Amino acid sequence: METVHIPGLEQAPSRIGLGTWAIGGWLWGGTDEEASVRTVRAAIDRGITLIDTAPIYGFGESESLVGRAVAESGRRDNLVIATKAGIDWPEESPRRNATRERLEYEIDQSLRRLQVDVIDVHQVHWPDPLVPVEETAQAMKALQEKGKIRTIGVSNFSPEQMDRFRAEAPLAVCQPPYNLFERGIEEDVLPYCRDNGITTLTYGALCRGMLSGRMHRDREFPGDDLRNFDPKFQQPRYDQYIDAVRALDALAEKRFHKRVIHLALRWVLDQPGVGVALWGARRPEQLDPAAEVMGWALDTDTLREMDRIVSETVTDPVGPEFMAPPARE
Repeated sequence: METVHIPGLEQAPSRIGLGTWAIGGWLWGGTDEEASVRTVRAAIDRGITLIDTAPIYGFGESESLVGRAVAESGRRDNLVIATKAGIDWPEESPRRNATRERLEYEIDQSLRRLQVDVIDVHQVHWPDPLVPVEETAQAMKALQEKGKIRTIGVSNFSPEQMDRFRAEAPLAVCQPPYNLFERGIEEDVLPYCRDNGITTLTYGALCRGMLSGRMHRDREFPGDDLRNFDPKFQQPRYDQYIDAVRALDALAEKRFHKRVIHLALRWVLDQPGVGVALWGARRPEQLDPAAEVMGWALDTDTLREMDRIVSETVTDPVGPEFMAPPARE
């Protein structure tokens, strides 16, 4: 397993990280607790040593399941545990809240649910337009000085917001969305992080499963699954993305004897400025392709062909903006 350096951490985590939004159940059609715990354990067994979660993922459920799985594994010292703060959810309606009071409250709740004494990477989940970035940064620095977190990160922040944050507190990590279909950070966030020594934990490597190779035109999603309102999964765009995935799958088979899931993950890892690709899974078998992502790289001609397929097939692209929680009123 390839590893990466995160400033301020002795442990060099794996470049594939486990994303655990889905195991929390909320916006993913519910959760299976035992399967979720097995999935975290399976990730650890496969050499994945970075696990990313957040309180909002299932309103605490994801953190609790991760905490249980890590405790049962007995391998906490080998892992990098990353979580977030800065969202509250009155009546299960998420909204941004990165006040000092909220951050101080959430850190203790996260430590309890995760069953750990310190968080390795603690991230502000979204910038809060009602709270100065400087105030949020100062609050995170205070938590670090108290020994509750080892390193500080942000998620979904712009370079300008990171500049303001870094004026008040050290910033080790940035977590933006990034995959073959969602590449908005290439012009600003990735170069900024690369130039300033900030490790990126990119999320959505498989674009909510679109790049897994398991989607088909008649696929239905149960309950509150967010793909029921994700613009990529609505017609007529859905057909365009499905056609692109099929062409990418054929390319992976022809050139590497692999599948689109391997191609998509390798693509993220090969991009300049990417530290970690977060891979969401809900069942242990979904992690089986991990071994085939390591030990090779994409050549220039393949990268060009992948760009051509996406640009010619997806004629009405859309980004991940629909996932942003609202500000408080």
